[in-house]
Formats: sequence, C-alpha cells, structure tokens
Amino acid sequence: MLDEYWFGDTGRISPEAPVPVVRTVSTEQRPGGAANVALNLAALDASATLACVVGADERGRVLQTALESRGVRCRFVCSESVPTVHKLRVLARNQQLIRLDSELSLADAADGLLPLFREALDDADIVVLSDYAKGTLTDVTKLIASCKERRVPVLVDPKGLDFGRYRGATLLTPNQSEFRAVAGPWSSEDEFYAKGEALRAELDLDCLLVTRGERGMALFPRDGSRYVLDAEAREVFDVTGAGDTVIALMAAALGAGLPLEQAAELANLGAGLVVGKIGVATVSRAELRLALHRRGSGGRGLVTADELVELVREAKARGERIVMTNGCFDILHAGHVAYLEEAKSLGNRLIVAVNDDDSVRRLKGPTRPITPLEDRMAVLAGLAAVDWVVPFSEDTPAALIERILPDVLVKGGDYRPEEIAGGDAVVRNGGEVRVVSLKEGRSTSALIASILSKNGK
Repeated sequence: MLDEYWFGDTGRISPEAPVPVVRTVSTEQRPGGAANVALNLAALDASATLACVVGADERGRVLQTALESRGVRCRFVCSESVPTVHKLRVLARNQQLIRLDSELSLADAADGLLPLFREALDDADIVVLSDYAKGTLTDVTKLIASCKERRVPVLVDPKGLDFGRYRGATLLTPNQSEFRAVAGPWSSEDEFYAKGEALRAELDLDCLLVTRGERGMALFPRDGSRYVLDAEAREVFDVTGAGDTVIALMAAALGAGLPLEQAAELANLGAGLVVGKIGVATVSRAELRLALHRRGSGGRGLVTADELVELVREAKARGERIVMTNGCFDILHAGHVAYLEEAKSLGNRLIVAVNDDDSVRRLKGPTRPITPLEDRMAVLAGLAAVDWVVPFSEDTPAALIERILPDVLVKGGDYRPEEIAGGDAVVRNGGEVRVVSLKEGRSTSALIASILSKNGK
C-alpha cells in the first residue's frame, strides 16, 4: 500500500458543514502495509525482499522507488486492471481527522504471486506473510506449504475469521481483537491463556503471539509454557503500523538465531517505540540499542571494531561524551576497577580496548596472559562503569583510536599525554588526553608475585 499524509492545522469550522477546516502545510508519502514490514526489516539492516501485487500506476512506481532507496529488493506483480492500494490520512495537531481509502480486490492479479514467491524463497532464511485481506494472499496455504517444504520458518500477521488458512505456520501474530474474534471472549486471564494454547494446538503452530496493546504481549510456544511481557510505558501518538514492527522484529530476531522469548522482548520494545511516532514508521537498531541500554538489559558489552564505530556515531549524535582507555587487564583487581570508574566519570560512555593474547605475550613475555582474551573481556563487560569492550591485535591501539576518535582518551600510570598511543589524533579532533593515577601496590605483576611467593616459587 501507499500511505499518504496531509499535515496541517485547524482553527475553525467550515461554514458549509460542521467539519473542521484544515490548512495543509505539508504532505508525505510512505510505504504501508507489507511494504512497511519490509522497511522495518531494512531499518534493522536485514536483507529484505518484498513480493507483492501493486497496480501498474504512478503509486506503484512511487512505492518501488521509496523501497529500493532504502535497500529493499522489490519483486512486484504489476496489475493493469487494479490500482495500487492507497490510504490518505489528514492530520491536524498530530490528530488524525479522516482516512480515505482507495482500493479494489487484488485477488484476480494474485495468480502471478506464487511462482514469484517460490523463486524468492530460494534466497530466504525466514518469511513474513502480511495479510491485509486485500486478495493478495488468496493462496496463503500454498505459500505456507512451500515454506514448510523448504524448511523455511514462516511468520504470519493474520486477518479475518478463518485462521485455519494459516495452519502449520511457524508463528501467528494476531492482536487481541483479532484473537477474540476467532477464539471467543473470556472472563478471566486463565481462560484467555487456555484459549491461546488451544488455538495454537488447533492450528499446529510452533508459537502463537497475541499482542494486547496496553497489556503487552502473550507468547504461547509449542511446549505448552506461557510467556507474558508487560507493555513498554510510552506516550502513544499513533498505533498505525505497530503490528508491522512487531512481526518485522520477530522475523529479524528469529532469523538471527535468537530464542522466541528474546525475539518477543525485542518486538515488544520496538512496538513501544513505534507507537510514539506519527503514521507508519520504523524502528532502527540505534533506537533499540538505546532503549535496551536505558533498561540496563542491553546496548552494551562485547563488540567488534566495526560495531563500535557505529555505536559511537549514534552516541555522539545523542550528545554523549565518549571516553576510551586500553590495556591488558590480565587478572582484574581493585586498582583496575577504581581506574575504570574514574575514567567513566569523565563522560557518558566508556570504551575499553583490550590487547589480544598474542599482543600481551609480545608486551609482557611468554608466560602472559594468565587469563585468555575471552575471559578478560567478559569480566570487563560485567563492570557497571564499562559500556563497550573491544579487542585489538596490534602492540598499541593507535589505529583503533583513530577510527573511534573519543572525546577523552584516558591512560593510567605515569605517562605524559604526548606519549599515549593515539593521543595526537584525539587532540587534533578537538578531544583531550588524560592521565589517571593508579592505586599504589595494586597491579597484576604484584598479584602474580604474591601468589608465587605463597607457593614457595
């Protein structure tokens, strides 16, 4: 679908009829329907292909251009007999006043979709079927069967009262109203959960996910367990497209190998973000990372250099001050902890770059490190002061620092600022280099010497 928005202001009622007069100040066209699902996937850097039916008209061409400019591959069946589905919304002061739909059934043009779908399926790791009851998914049972034949997970956002059409799908994502229309009303939460499990079993689904608006989500896996997620507390501006974001995040997360529960947590978080936006919208990886970080449940930890560059770019765009330090951190001790806490106090985010095992051996000798890189990084990532931990293999992190260009570069010890690797690049970029004193008597070498002396060596 092509969603069109007219934004304006209103301050009077028409003399011709009791309706508000809207003075239009701007217009915008956005991909909607299944195209919004594809855009949500592309916003997460997933590789998305959209197979659908559109009209051989200007609106169809606008859709294709908008999608391809965002990295979505388009495999369109272009109909000469039916137009592209179009929805026009008029908004004033962020309130939707009216929606005008222009559409005909696409069923007659849907015959060409099945071969196109099967061809696209060759390159798919996961499939999303977005049913909007426009006629495109008349053969949805054949599409699901094709996915099962090739063992490709298939997620369905359903429509209508005949959920039997989706039997055998991997995941079904009805909202609460759609679920109630099919499963019937309930008088208690226990009855709701019983109906959810019964519907999942009846349809032979791997999982049923019911989105419940302000009540969050309920997940019904095949093993008979239940998983409930509370809604993310947000100011709601527009629920348009929230279901698209949910199923896109579920697809991206499951496609990346996350378990169902974690995928649902991300989808729930994304839904909370997108309802704070006007109209059909997407949620980016940066927004998710920030939301996870604010909850203390993600958006930090072990990263690659490429991931770190993107994380720092996003953090700087939010006005955050980036601090970076480096070292071997072999046998973490109280001196390290105090040093890292002091470094973090100089900004909002702390990056710790860690020498890999080979570079530690070159610097410290053949008996070091005592603790392998993976363990050293894991311990550092567990510290409250540390946001991101990244390894490097060179003798110094100068090249990495030049890529990151933190606002503050910190080193512990008796260095002079001009002696610190990468410091010149930071200063040229307008940053600063700081030397932090270490706790006297606290060092990895002293710990090793103490252990050896106690063992008579």
